[in-house]
Amino acid sequence: MAGSRVTLWLATGNRHKLEEARAALEPLGVAVEPLEAEKLEIQSESLEEIALFAARIAYASNPRPAVAVEDAGLFVKALNGFPGPYSSYTYKTLGVEGLLKLLEGVEDRRACFRSAVALVGPGYEKVFTGEACGFIAESPKGSQGFGFDPVFIPEGEERSFAEMSLEEKNRYSHRAKALRAAAEWLIERAEGLRGGAARRV
Repeated sequence: MAGSRVTLWLATGNRHKLEEARAALEPLGVAVEPLEAEKLEIQSESLEEIALFAARIAYASNPRPAVAVEDAGLFVKALNGFPGPYSSYTYKTLGVEGLLKLLEGVEDRRACFRSAVALVGPGYEKVFTGEACGFIAESPKGSQGFGFDPVFIPEGEERSFAEMSLEEKNRYSHRAKALRAAAEWLIERAEGLRGGAARRV
């Protein structure tokens, strides 16, 4: 892997996602570039389906060797998995305080963040997933991160995602796990293609 340089084009308008992706992947030798592309989302209970549909559209509108779309959701056990795939909309409409209101008086505060990273390139489509489980805090803590980060505390920690540095969050992050899996596949593919070219010479 040493010396390999692979580029992943991330279709997102969320600068926080871009920063997290770069922090997670640049140590692996993978450059992350923002991609301006049409990004459409379908309504689905599956993060994988949502991400793959959006990645196909993004790739079609602005083809690159490796176009990625990441979609994530917060799945709260006591709310039967809500907000799940609707986390972004729920955050925009209810916010952190609205989620906490739904959990007033609830003892079981277990929850998992899940991420799906869809990769589309010439001749391939792949989806990679990651998960971070923990619980919902009683009140928001911290000012880092975005979305529901201030109320999510990962297993083995007493701090919320929003109280952590980017590097600390990425040790637990669902998004970092999915992105790393995608990056490792890209690196293996690039090395395989180089090896194939060398054998043909």
